[in-house]
Amino acid sequence: MTNSFFYRLACRPAALLGMLVLLAMALGAILAPWLYPGDPMSMVGGVLLRPGEDPTFPFGTDQMGRDLAAEVFHGARITLLVGIVSAFAATGFGVLVGAIAGFYGDMVDGVLMRLTELFQTIPGFLLAIVFIVILGSSIGVIVFSIAAISWPAIARMVRAEFLSLKSRDFVQSSRVIGMSDARIILTQMLPNCMAPIVVTSSITVATAILTEAGLSFLGLGDPNLVSWGSVIGVGRESLRTSAYLTLIPGLAILLTVLAINLLGEGLNDAMNTRLRVA
Repeated sequence: MTNSFFYRLACRPAALLGMLVLLAMALGAILAPWLYPGDPMSMVGGVLLRPGEDPTFPFGTDQMGRDLAAEVFHGARITLLVGIVSAFAATGFGVLVGAIAGFYGDMVDGVLMRLTELFQTIPGFLLAIVFIVILGSSIGVIVFSIAAISWPAIARMVRAEFLSLKSRDFVQSSRVIGMSDARIILTQMLPNCMAPIVVTSSITVATAILTEAGLSFLGLGDPNLVSWGSVIGVGRESLRTSAYLTLIPGLAILLTVLAINLLGEGLNDAMNTRLRVA
């Protein structure tokens, strides 16, 4: 069936490339405890060994003799976990707020949109820093902080979709036959706006990864865990003499975010039934 979702996705090489890169990153994160057992922040070798200088440390070591490869692989676990969980939480809350606002309108819409605008008027990164300074720098707080600054965009998008859908004939017919509001939202309206939700969520994951990297780079990450951002933050002290300390984890972030964006564009094209593969 040439018009199926999977066929349209498979016909987009960029999306497939992005998927392969993400699978490779996820596989590395999953295998990290087996490839590099023990604490990745332990001092295990000489100081500032360059990549390839010692076969035991393929990515080299940092200023304290820690294995950079172990930090990168273990850091992928934290970075990807924070990005996925915070994006999932932001999407869930944003869809809830946007669906309620768009479906009921009037005063409910006004109150929820004023709340959304309140979060949007404050610079997101600064708001995340405020949350972390007040609540602490644990991994749970970081996930909460990133989710708290990411949901408004999803809420406004879902609200716009619901405002467009609620006047459609199939929604009015559902009201006439006595469907409850919750059933109309969940079974009739929400499935019809899943495509933009999925695409926006993929972008949210990429943004969350960059935000976590920025927070960890500034020293606001969990001090007991290693992430790509914290590795870059430590490596910046030797940027001129040992650029590989920031280049390797920086490339990991670049490839991951680029892969997510490529996959998101492919999903957008594949889920848009109006497009046809040439």
